[in-house]
Amino acid sequence: MNRRDALTTVALAGAAMAAASSAARADTAPTSTLDRIKKNGVLRVAVIVGQEPYFHKDLATGTWSGACIDMANDIASKLGAKVETLESTWGNQILDLQADKVDLAFAVNPTPERALVIDFSTPILVHSFTVITKKGFAKPQTWAELNKPEVKIAVDIGSTHETIARRYCPKATILGFKNRDEAILAVATGRADCNVSLAVLSVSTLKKNPNLGDLAIPRPLLTLPTNMGIRAESDRRYKDFLSAWADYNRAMGQTREWMLKGFQAVGLTPDDLPPEVQF
Repeated sequence: MNRRDALTTVALAGAAMAAASSAARADTAPTSTLDRIKKNGVLRVAVIVGQEPYFHKDLATGTWSGACIDMANDIASKLGAKVETLESTWGNQILDLQADKVDLAFAVNPTPERALVIDFSTPILVHSFTVITKKGFAKPQTWAELNKPEVKIAVDIGSTHETIARRYCPKATILGFKNRDEAILAVATGRADCNVSLAVLSVSTLKKNPNLGDLAIPRPLLTLPTNMGIRAESDRRYKDFLSAWADYNRAMGQTREWMLKGFQAVGLTPDDLPPEVQF
């Protein structure tokens, strides 16, 4: 073999190796969330105990229901998939997304900090922040009335409830708890004076526990959109699909029907809901 033929052989061998390496990388490259859901036929969703109307768990059967379960089932049907649930908390579901444990987190407020680590669909709905006060505690008319060192506010760590409490009541004594149930228990037992929660959660909590306390909607009225959270990825198809799904169902009134159905599970009718609770 002369020198020219030898160089040609080496070049062809190098090209073949490069092509094989490229093919191997393509075979092992992670697929997009949308492709994986379609391939596996499974939509993994974060669920949270005792958060009606969003989520409700039948403790006897382990069956999940609620507005977000109905939404998840509808989304899955469009993708030819079934829903698989992972029990989480408001604070942990962002971490579950990042750890690739779930494909979808419902009722996520799109804060700038969260936008650095996950992505969002367009809003499912817009809702208001309220306060559940313990019995005997004066209902606050403004957030300023709670902004005092002697006022103890219970919140679930890592939630937007905590963000609102710290933003508008920085002088108050903020008590952080692992989840919202523990924060509510603190109010029920008198360890805390009140709890900051979204209106949709507050009204259902008081319906289930009428002796807990009272509902207050301090001014200024604070509202935030609630969206679906997903992992950030370069393929936008999954995000665009969820955004189109959210816009369509909100405009058609279907989102409102799912929410009202979720409220009915705890005995709430549309007449029981304050005007600040919007869908």
